[in-house]
Formats: sequence, C-alpha cells, structure tokens
Amino acid sequence: MIQGHEAYDVSHLLAGMMLVLSFALLYQDRIFAVLNIFALQAVLLAAAVTWMAWTQDSPHLYITAALALGLKGIVIPVALHRMIIKLGIHRDVEQVVGVGKTLLLGLALTALSLMLVLKVTETAQSFTREGLALALAIILLGFLMMITRRNAVTQIVGFMSLENGLILAATGARGMPLVVEVSVAFSVLIALFVFAVFVFRIRERFDGVDIEALDNVRGEDR
Repeated sequence: MIQGHEAYDVSHLLAGMMLVLSFALLYQDRIFAVLNIFALQAVLLAAAVTWMAWTQDSPHLYITAALALGLKGIVIPVALHRMIIKLGIHRDVEQVVGVGKTLLLGLALTALSLMLVLKVTETAQSFTREGLALALAIILLGFLMMITRRNAVTQIVGFMSLENGLILAATGARGMPLVVEVSVAFSVLIALFVFAVFVFRIRERFDGVDIEALDNVRGEDR
C-alpha cells in the first residue's frame, strides 16, 4: 500500500491520459480509429483502477479493473469492429458541429469541471478533488461526443466513454460496492445490445447509420 504524493501523481497521470484520449475521440473522423482510442482509454481505466486498488488496499477493485479491461478494452471494441465490417457501415464519422468548435467546447467543459469541482470540494482531500475534476471532465466530454456525432456507432462509444468517467470517479472516492460494479458491467452489455439492434435497424431501413435519416423521416410524417 502506497501513501503520499507518489500514489497521487500516478493516479492523476492515468486520469489525465484518459482525458487526453477523450479529446482524441472528439478529434477523430474515422470509426476504426475511434474504436481503437476507446479501447486504449479502457486499458488506462483498468490501470487506474488497479493502481487505486493497490494504494487503497481494496481488493474488490481488481475485479472492476478486470471487467473494464476485458469488456471495454477487448470484447466491446472487437464486437463493434466486426459489426462495422459485417454491415458495411460507412467508416467516416459525420459530425453535427465542426471539429474545431467541438474541441473548443471540450476545453470549456474541462475548465468548467475543474472550477466547479475544486470550488465545491474545498474541504476534501487534494487527490479526491483533482481526481473527481478529471473524471467529471471525461464524463462531460463523453456526453459531448454523443450529441455532436450523427453516426450511431460513435454515439455508443461516447456513451461508454462517459461511463468510464463515472467508474473513475467512483473508484477514486474509495471505490464502489462490488454489487454496483457488477450491475454497471451488465448495464454496459445491455446498452451495447440495444444500441447494436438500433444500428442494425437503421442500416436495414436506411442503408446507413446516420441518425439524420430518422429526423428526415420524422419530418416527412408531420
């Protein structure tokens, strides 16, 4: 079990790298690159949770790390890769807002996260405050990715990146009960299944996964 600045520095480094990858997700315009970056973010999440398990002497967090690595680092990206190839989905990412504006919005949300969390947690430990600030920024960037992408697959990735931030925040605050971690893992699998069916239906009807097609149909029905 490690105490002091060394433990804090490593945790902050891993969380900071996850945040950088959140910006990389916003920047990328190729689906396969998005999936690869997300898988790397999941690996970093697993590493961060493993480090927290060691420094906090919380063995149950090793299970969380294994779930993050196995499901988000390997199983889900591979499944989405295969789905994209099988369905012949268009591999360019169409955006509602330009990359430059999206990145500026991301920077603004990150600054907001830092100011908000550091302001309202003045009495908390330094590690908890900074870790929560970084985790909140990752959550907000995941949400931003969901609303600035028209491609359903990249919206799935945005949702799961958001959930990475939630897990990082919870484990940084002395961990979650195991039952919650298992339920989170199952919720991710269920969400993936629902989104996969959703993507398949769009592809089947509109020969693509651009959700703008749904808006067009909705407008025609009015």
